[in-house]
Amino acid sequence: MTTWVPDVLGDGYQQLTLPLGDDPDGEGQVVATLVRYRPSDDPPRPRGAVLYVHGFTDYFFQQHVAEFFHQRGYAFHALDLRKSGRSLRPGQTAHFVTDLRFYDAELDESMRVIRDEVGDEAPVVLVAHSTGGLILPLWLDARASAGTPVRSVAGLVLNSPWFDLQGPAFLRSWGTALVDGVGRVSAKTVIPLAKVDSYGSSLHIDHHGEWSYDLTWKPLSGFPVTFGWMRAIRHGHARLHRGLDVGVPSLVLRSKRSRHLSRYGDGADAADLVLDVRQIARWAGCLGDRTTIAPVEGARHDVFLSTEVPRTRAFEEVDRWLGELAEVTEPTARSIS
Repeated sequence: MTTWVPDVLGDGYQQLTLPLGDDPDGEGQVVATLVRYRPSDDPPRPRGAVLYVHGFTDYFFQQHVAEFFHQRGYAFHALDLRKSGRSLRPGQTAHFVTDLRFYDAELDESMRVIRDEVGDEAPVVLVAHSTGGLILPLWLDARASAGTPVRSVAGLVLNSPWFDLQGPAFLRSWGTALVDGVGRVSAKTVIPLAKVDSYGSSLHIDHHGEWSYDLTWKPLSGFPVTFGWMRAIRHGHARLHRGLDVGVPSLVLRSKRSRHLSRYGDGADAADLVLDVRQIARWAGCLGDRTTIAPVEGARHDVFLSTEVPRTRAFEEVDRWLGELAEVTEPTARSIS
């Protein structure tokens, strides 16, 4: 039985717990959480649906994103992945997985719930940020490669997707070899990294930003990074770099520049403080199908959490792309089985 209950975001928001059984990584029972936006003016027959997936040290709280898609006639859903945000349970390691393919279970189940709500013929737009922007293309490609492509997906919007490891080149060579070796035998060992809160401080309303969110689910300096999780990420990067076929048109949003700041300072609000945007540009062509790349001047790492002017530009890019997508999908709604 599908039981939606009120969500922490308040009026119009509901959540559904998706039981996933035993954790392959040995941390007990795992769940994912699907959030939907159903305000009182929700249209009886939406033009389509959206499924949003967050990144690392993240969860869904971006209500303005839900409202943007709702105003355009889409039934909005967001997924808190296992061990993330609403889905994190006591005794579990935040965001910890040793294989990105484990996420396929909650993605498959989320799509089943969405199709039950809006119908098999309604086009679904997938939206993902950062690590989610790596997870979703891998899932689509794996399902297509297995001969079971994800039904109803019409397009993919990637918001600063994590396509490669940032930092000096040696981290992508022998550094990755070290991660692979340690991650295989000691997956939960934490990688010794300096604490950096510049990005978190630029966002949160109690510091230098305008956004209110739960700092236990999205701490300013991020969650610890384990060797096992990073090993899974690097294996995902390798799969991407060999070339994927997501099967649908993609829009890739990113900032025009990156900066490295350990503490909040000048320029922190107008650049990607997390990823190297040059790597996003370099690897975007590996998605397959038709890819549109839209650099946004002055955008943050999460372009939808940028200051007002670049945030507006980012949504304008999405509007333009959705219009182009509609010309392809609406005459005959995409539904593949």
